[in-house]
Amino acid sequence: MDLYERITEAAGFIKSRDPRIPQVGVVLGSGLGIFAESVAEPVILPYVDIPHFKKAGVAGHAGRLVLGRVGPASVAVLQGRIHYYEGHEIGEVVFPLRVLAGLGIRSLLLTNAAGGINREFKSGDLMIIRDHLNLTGLNPLRGVNDERLGPRFPDMSAAYDPAFQEIIAAALVADGRPARRGVYAGLIGPSYETPAEIRMLATLGADAVGMSTVSEAICARHLGLRLAGISCITNLAAGISATPLSHREVTETGERVEADFIRLLNQVVPRMA
Repeated sequence: MDLYERITEAAGFIKSRDPRIPQVGVVLGSGLGIFAESVAEPVILPYVDIPHFKKAGVAGHAGRLVLGRVGPASVAVLQGRIHYYEGHEIGEVVFPLRVLAGLGIRSLLLTNAAGGINREFKSGDLMIIRDHLNLTGLNPLRGVNDERLGPRFPDMSAAYDPAFQEIIAAALVADGRPARRGVYAGLIGPSYETPAEIRMLATLGADAVGMSTVSEAICARHLGLRLAGISCITNLAAGISATPLSHREVTETGERVEADFIRLLNQVVPRMA
């Protein structure tokens, strides 16, 4: 069974459980899954029940597809993601996004937990992703291209939709938060970066660093989706933070900002539709 057939089978299974056509897809990163609990009229499907989906295995990633509504917008929310560092192939990592496109989404919001490199950032800030650095050495489009999914050479010059960036910025300001923007550097993980690596990333122009998102962004643009990204700065990066880094800090910061995060997405997602 080729990729397109697997996407079709997974999308068909989901449609058999919920025939609504979602307008916006949302991917929830580490510690940010609580937003899925606020979706109205939910239909909840564990990843393990959906054909060809892989099980999410990292704390803070529930591993469920939640279909429903956010305000007037119909949504498909991935409550947690799988990661390349878990041992999955990169095609498996982005497979759920391809299925969301098969369901009908035209816009996608990627969220993640990230380490802050920009010294003006502090733990708990929400950063609008304006661009990224793919330092993983991976590309989900490697191999034979299926033109039914997208073009051989997708343009990445404005990967993160400028209009969506303005929508997020306006919502942050209206909520009394700074509208921080920055460049997200994607690395493979799962080890955190060394202080020397953080200095290198700062020299390259990165404002935040994490272990996801860039391959998903590439896949989204290949699929022709309009894209936005938000990083929750859950900790300051190595050499900047005064304490050792831990995943517990990531999830605790996500819990601390969950009310602000839910409020932001409730404002942003309907406008992305």
